[in-house]
Amino acid sequence: MPTTTVSAYAAPSPKAPLEPTTVTRREVGPHDVLIDIKFAGICHSDIHQAREEWGEAIFPMVPGHEIAGLVGEVGSEVTKYKIGDTVGVGCFVDSCRECENCLAGEEQHCTQGEVGTYNARFYDGEPTYGGYSTAIVVDESFVLRIPEGIDLAAAAPLLCAGITLYSPLEHWEAGPGKKVAILGMGGLGHMGVKIAHAMGAEVTVLSHGMSKKADGERFGADHYYATSDPATFVALKNTFDLIINTVSVNLDLAQYISLLKRNGTFVVAGLPEHPTELPAGELLAGRRRIAGTKNGGIAQTQRMLDFCAQHGLAADIEVVPAEKINEAWGRVVEGDVRYRFVIDTATLPAA
Repeated sequence: MPTTTVSAYAAPSPKAPLEPTTVTRREVGPHDVLIDIKFAGICHSDIHQAREEWGEAIFPMVPGHEIAGLVGEVGSEVTKYKIGDTVGVGCFVDSCRECENCLAGEEQHCTQGEVGTYNARFYDGEPTYGGYSTAIVVDESFVLRIPEGIDLAAAAPLLCAGITLYSPLEHWEAGPGKKVAILGMGGLGHMGVKIAHAMGAEVTVLSHGMSKKADGERFGADHYYATSDPATFVALKNTFDLIINTVSVNLDLAQYISLLKRNGTFVVAGLPEHPTELPAGELLAGRRRIAGTKNGGIAQTQRMLDFCAQHGLAADIEVVPAEKINEAWGRVVEGDVRYRFVIDTATLPAA
């Protein structure tokens, strides 16, 4: 099959620094869209996968599933997009499209396994390469329209961080009369605060310390508490309808479950390194529940983008050139980013 060569940054092997390279993209087929990538967000999951912290990976790896750019070419049967449209790609680029979950618009839960934007294989066995590159070819069914009014660079992280928080907030009906806590205020959490506030919920940030309190209030938090202070768990007992946990560390879940009201839900959005002990007593006490969330289907992701445009929401970002990707990764690991790094792909070396 004819292909095209594009510039990229890739991890050549597990834990190796990223370096300039080239990858091939397939020829634009009848239903495909070629996207000239302008910005690619850096997600902590990029680092986990490139360092094989979540299991064996595919190398060389071009990370990136927060992609924003312009349509550069469309296939002969494409109906949704035209050249010049502002579009994005999120965490996956294909699914079986036939299972119960796909037919329900929940492609992220495809029973055959959705095809990740990178570190995955298409159903024909070809590897996927992500957004740390200058162009990508994607079936139009997995391309999102970025509405006017959202800065393109700040839109990129919405394709992962935005939808990962919007999805549970929509599913568990955050809104007026609901008390919602966002646990952790990093790249994911800061979007959760913004979105929950825009939905009309009463929003509390639960953060290890108070250093980001002013930011939290700027994003729309009504309250801000430090989880390092034992008094927090006394003051907030039986308070929340919904807690969304965005951190990827192992927690004493019993403490946090105790903060839920009767029938409250603790939603896991961060993947900890080790299994966590189930706090059965606290769950039984208030008919509380623990649930998981992943990202969102294509239709829900489009709703999220439209919602963000309507309410003037986007990620708080720091744009970096390609040559600083490894430095940015180090800062992500150290928690030294407010709140999302975005790569300017114009700085990638020519192919």
